[in-house]
Amino acid sequence: MNKLLEIKDKAVKFCGEYEHFILPVVRFAVAFIAFITIDLNIGYMAKISSMLVALLLALVCALLPVNAILWIASIMILLDMYALSIEVFAITFVLFLVLYFVYFRFAPKDGMLVILTPICFQLHIPSVVPVAAGLLRRAYSVVAIICGTLLYYFLDGIRQNASALAEVVDKKGQSTTKLNVTMGQLLDNKEMFIVMAIFVITTLVVYQVRRLKINNSWTVATIAGGLVQLVALVVAYLVLGLPEKIIWLVLSTVAAIFAGVVIQFIFMNLDYARTENVQFEDDEYYYYVKAVPKKMIAKEEKVVKHFGNTGSLGKKIQRHNQENISKEAIAKDLEIDENIFEDDK
Repeated sequence: MNKLLEIKDKAVKFCGEYEHFILPVVRFAVAFIAFITIDLNIGYMAKISSMLVALLLALVCALLPVNAILWIASIMILLDMYALSIEVFAITFVLFLVLYFVYFRFAPKDGMLVILTPICFQLHIPSVVPVAAGLLRRAYSVVAIICGTLLYYFLDGIRQNASALAEVVDKKGQSTTKLNVTMGQLLDNKEMFIVMAIFVITTLVVYQVRRLKINNSWTVATIAGGLVQLVALVVAYLVLGLPEKIIWLVLSTVAAIFAGVVIQFIFMNLDYARTENVQFEDDEYYYYVKAVPKKMIAKEEKVVKHFGNTGSLGKKIQRHNQENISKEAIAKDLEIDENIFEDDK
């Protein structure tokens, strides 16, 4: 444990010293993964669906705020939808307008959650997002999770029906069928609504439990969130007839609990064995304070050893006007025996 604490302290110190270099690297990595994910799943416009374009756009995002990744990713998605079908592009554009209005109204600082939610779905570990958000963010972060979940299911539905959306036209030559297919990805997707509801409940459970005044509240919150999410989604998948997703769900829950443990170790690693209860008062209130220290590596105390006569340490030797200072004056200033100046005979 001490070795882990030592590594954590060094990592925190390193991140604090080089924050201005680390944050752009993180933004670059997240943006690059997001753009590559878009290209691999819905890259219908060949001109922008390449590794080089994703790399260049990620470099631009590294120098901009997190929300810039959302804007650029949205433009890429809209261009891909336009290449697929003008009707799909129109519905996607309206959907993005609604999502951006909700996002910037309620959770403008949670852009990273909106980006990471679809990515975690692609990696089959979506359970990590609500648990991490409940531990690190506030209750309103559920808005960002809802936006990210809705975006993933909508785009995944478009991908699965891409061939139909590119070709289907009714007898009159109109595009009502394409509109129906596209809208069906939002309105008829029961799994999407159930998952969004469970993610909201999980986030709120984790958030409320970790704020309780109990020992190991973050650990309890992580386990509670993981179990709530696991049980609810297992029941939902069985009802929807999707038992094949339960295996991935179990692995995702394990990943969420592991992520919660890591987050707790970094941000809320407390030593409850040394808890202190303090009471004090002022003119108006009487205070009862529970102080829980953080687990830290004990700093080694430096011991300075002195050899010989240490009685004169710190004493200032007075300067004499005479060029030659007598043995008696030196011995008096240093408070030592003047006979030590005698040569050995």
